[in-house]
Amino acid sequence: MKVILSQNIDRLGEIGDVVNVKNGFARNFLIPQERACLATAENLKRVEKQKAKREEEMADKKSKAEEFAKKLSGVSCTLNVEVNDLEKLYGAISETDIAKAIKDEGFEIDKKDITIEKPIEELGIFEVGIRVHPEVIAKVRVWVTKK
Repeated sequence: MKVILSQNIDRLGEIGDVVNVKNGFARNFLIPQERACLATAENLKRVEKQKAKREEEMADKKSKAEEFAKKLSGVSCTLNVEVNDLEKLYGAISETDIAKAIKDEGFEIDKKDITIEKPIEELGIFEVGIRVHPEVIAKVRVWVTKK
């Protein structure tokens, strides 16, 4: 039975995909839980319209994310930390510390969106990636200095 998916389903497909599944799976699971609908000509037209609208919204979100990434890339934040006699940090700089420093600069960032290539355990200047959109990553400079 051919159905059109209304939700992303692992190992089956994404929203708007037309897939062929067993009759029982479609009748007993996908259609009653509104995860799919029958692949009729009318439903295919409706799904194509929805898909075009969704792609337009995604392009708009991506362009807004690129603008925000440009603003964010111009930001550099400073973290003052305590160090020992050999100028080594007592701990590592975490995503939470970086998120707080960026918040002090006026940007609200979730710590889950921050990507650090390797732990920051020394003084210096580091580039940190911030995922603004699934396809857009902004680079922010982080200065780690001693108190």
